[in-house]
This record gives sequence, structure tokens and C-alpha cells, in this order.
Amino acid sequence: MGGLISKEQLILIATSIIVGTLARILTIKEDFRQYPSYPNGYMIHLVTGFVAASLGAIAIPALMTKNFVAVTFLTLAIQQFRDVRKSERESLKDLENTEFAYRGDAYIDGISKTFESRNYFALLVALGTAITMQLVDSQSSWINIISGSVVGLIILFILKRFSKGKTIGDIAEVKEGKIEVKNHELFVEGIYVSNLLGTENASKLFQEEGRAVVIHPKEHHFRVTLENFGQRQAALFEATRTLGVKRHHFTRRDFKDGRVVIALVPIINDKDKLIEAVKKTPLLESTKKSHAVMNSNIVGSE
Repeated sequence: MGGLISKEQLILIATSIIVGTLARILTIKEDFRQYPSYPNGYMIHLVTGFVAASLGAIAIPALMTKNFVAVTFLTLAIQQFRDVRKSERESLKDLENTEFAYRGDAYIDGISKTFESRNYFALLVALGTAITMQLVDSQSSWINIISGSVVGLIILFILKRFSKGKTIGDIAEVKEGKIEVKNHELFVEGIYVSNLLGTENASKLFQEEGRAVVIHPKEHHFRVTLENFGQRQAALFEATRTLGVKRHHFTRRDFKDGRVVIALVPIINDKDKLIEAVKKTPLLESTKKSHAVMNSNIVGSE
């Protein structure tokens, strides 16, 4: 009978699993990007979140009962979450040829890392909840549950604030661009975009139904991020994913002042949605650079 867990430990484990799983639920949100898709995408991430929360929940009872073998399951969790990232990356790459525009390898890598990290959220929140309940150790189960739940949600809030990324709208101004077609060549705000319009009908279609936005970096050093091909491809993908593409989609940059152009003939002709989609495109981790750190390194080297 010594192997049986007590009522208090059962309450601790159950509460930690519930709070940890809730943390994963709260970090899954269906935004304008429509990802993950409903319902299968949700189910996959909720189940992996539940498993992550379970691993975090059993760690403290396992240590308290000197069951150190059970704690080694945490190392298996790391491998499991890496497999989640790998499968997510492979799934998104398989879908590349079905989209209006490519996401690009950099964007896919960022999405897959995000889903991996949010499983750690569930694990850490469940672990924090369990530790708190063990430390409070009140005679009242409700005091333990409430204390653990509050601390778990605080940990979730801190983790979300810490991991929150920026978007293009944070470092750049996004405005509608004026489209011009000259001899079948496409220009936006005087920036040469393409000579691939070809026929008269294609040129007429872009003049009548085409939409374009111009991204202006707020500071000069933001050009390093915005002009990165992976970042521009991500912005083009979000634009086409939000509005659809009737025909043609382009992204170009102006080498003089760092302006970036997104142009397309959308299915849903809505300039405000186009601007919003580009603004909310996440800044990819692979493209971000710290201007302050770069400056300090330069000064230090001198």
C-alpha cells in the first residue's frame, strides 16, 4: 500500500494538471492568421499541452516520495517537445505548395519554435502550481488549490510577457501605396516592382483591382530586419493568406531608403485588412538584431 498516493497528493497533481492545461488553452488563439486550424490543430496542441502539464505536475510528488525514476520523465518531455517542433515544421513545409504564397523557411521555423515553447509554458506553470501547493501545505485543500492556481497564472502572465514578440507594425509605418503601370511594368510609389504583368489584360487588372502597401522603417537600423528576404516573404504570405490572390503577388524593396513594397491583386479587395495583415506580421527571430548590443560590441572592439 506504500506505493499509493495520498488524497493531498492527488489534489496537488489534479490541480497542477488543470492549471497547466489551462495555460496551454490560453496560449492557443485563433487570430486573423487562422492558425492553428479548427478542430484538429487545436486537438493536437491541447493534448500535448495536457501531457506537458502532467509531467510538470508529477515532478514534486515524485521527489517527495523519493521516486527519482519518475523525475527522469522530464528529460523525455524535452525530446517530446522537440518532436512537436519537428512535426509542425514538416507539416507546414508539406503545405507550402498549396498556399497562395510561400511562408518561407524562416517563418516556418518561427511558428514551430513557438508551438514547442508553449508546451514548456504548460510544464512550468504546472510545476510552479505544484511547488506552491506543497509549500503552503494548509489543512484546507481549498487554500492550497487557490494559492497554487494564483501562482500558476502569475507564472503564465510572466512567461507570456517575456516571450511576447514584436510585429512589423512596431518598427515600421505601413501605408497604402499608389499603383502605376507603365508599358506593362509595375511601379508602387515610384518603386519599380515587376515587368511580369505581360498582357494588356493583366496590366488593366492590376490598375483596376490591385492593392499595394509600402512599409517605411521607423529607424534606419530597422532596415536590417525589414529587408530580410524571410521577413518580406512572411509579410507577403500574411497578406495573401488574409485577402486571397486573384492573380499576381510581389514583394520588392527600395535600396535607397529601405522601403518595402507588398503588391497583389486580392480576392477580397480591402485596403484596411491588407494594411492590418502586414502590420501584424510577426518579426522573425532569425531576422531580429539588437541595435544597442551591436553598438556596444563595436565600441568594445575599439
